[in-house]
Amino acid sequence: MHELPVTESILEIALRYASQAGASRITDLNLVIGQLSHFVDDSVQFYWDIIAKDTIAEGARLHFKRIPAQMVCLDCETRYSPDEDTLACPACQSVRVKVVAGDEFRLDSIDVDTADGPTPISSEKLDDKKHTSC
Repeated sequence: MHELPVTESILEIALRYASQAGASRITDLNLVIGQLSHFVDDSVQFYWDIIAKDTIAEGARLHFKRIPAQMVCLDCETRYSPDEDTLACPACQSVRVKVVAGDEFRLDSIDVDTADGPTPISSEKLDDKKHTSC
């Protein structure tokens, strides 16, 4: 159920940037979701279909890009992808590790329709991380 507030945040961010661009419709949203974030694509889509109804985002397609987990060992500095069973370093078995990728959840870009036609709003324009991280 934690997907609902996050999906509401995505909608609010998308509507704000679409409004700034003078958009009449939001057609696509590109989300980046790390393997460790535990958000379920189908749940986000389910809530999206409900909360986007009667907005310019109704019917917009959600595209999910999954980022694999990457860790770095704080003892031997090995960088690795953890396996399903443990997060321990495969080189030295240390559990003193740091996540360096895979915990992301952000709106990377949106595509909107404006008076000038289809217009992408890329991550460079969505660069205010406190407003685009969900």
